[in-house]
Amino acid sequence: MAENVQDIKRRIKSVNSTKQITHAMELVASAKLKKSRGLAEQRYPYFEAMILSMGNIVERTGKSKNALMNQREVKKTAYIIITGDKGLAGGYNGNICKRVESHLKNKDNTVLYTIGSRGRDHFKNRDYKIQAEYLGISENPNFFTAKSITAGIMDAYLKEEFDEVYLVYTRFISTLVQHPYLMKLLPLDAEGLKPKKKIEDVEEKKSLTGMIYEPDPEALLEYLIPNYVANTLYGAMIESAASEQGARRTAMESATENANEMIDDLTLKLNRVRQAAITQEISEIVSGADALS
Repeated sequence: MAENVQDIKRRIKSVNSTKQITHAMELVASAKLKKSRGLAEQRYPYFEAMILSMGNIVERTGKSKNALMNQREVKKTAYIIITGDKGLAGGYNGNICKRVESHLKNKDNTVLYTIGSRGRDHFKNRDYKIQAEYLGISENPNFFTAKSITAGIMDAYLKEEFDEVYLVYTRFISTLVQHPYLMKLLPLDAEGLKPKKKIEDVEEKKSLTGMIYEPDPEALLEYLIPNYVANTLYGAMIESAASEQGARRTAMESATENANEMIDDLTLKLNRVRQAAITQEISEIVSGADALS
């Protein structure tokens, strides 16, 4: 009986140590989540202004001659896949990999650009062609890294190494809700860049129609489109980072709660074992006293 008590005490100590680790990871994930959301808020004003400018140019000029906006026959497809470099985040990494596999049609006509070791390992083990891998940046996204990645991808696209590019990342809805999301990054859709609602205000119409572009609109698009693509990837990296921390925070919070429940159950079991041992000792004492009388 004494041995059982010691076993239960060791289990309680082990579970308590695990609980301290999961609780610490929960706090770290909360701090990183706050940082990622702050980055997203800083990016929104610039990104929205850039989309508005591109939309106005496309609406004014009609069909652009920019090579990144021209549709062509699709023979090969590239995917930019954003996952984490670490696990312990619930279904965060697995859901992204499933989203990619459910969309692509032919493994032989597909190339992958993976951001994060979890996605890299998943697809490498299944013999997908990985064109480039970027590790150690999933939790610390920055615009210059995104711009460097997209520069290489746009160069390969212009050389017709592939004919379309999809971006797969996790949209951050809330701390508890994140959704894997797939969007077409290249070629750009001119219709998608146009303003979603018609301009009704007369003065605003005048200001737009009277706008003079210097240099010409095509030259502006040459500058804006690469920045738009880089900003889109940067935004996806930020949302993915926030989603990863949100998923990890939720997973670690759940693990901590489970550890507390296990400790409560083991403590109750320990008390019952102790009570049984005391009852047995009392019974033995009483039996001995009866035998002597």
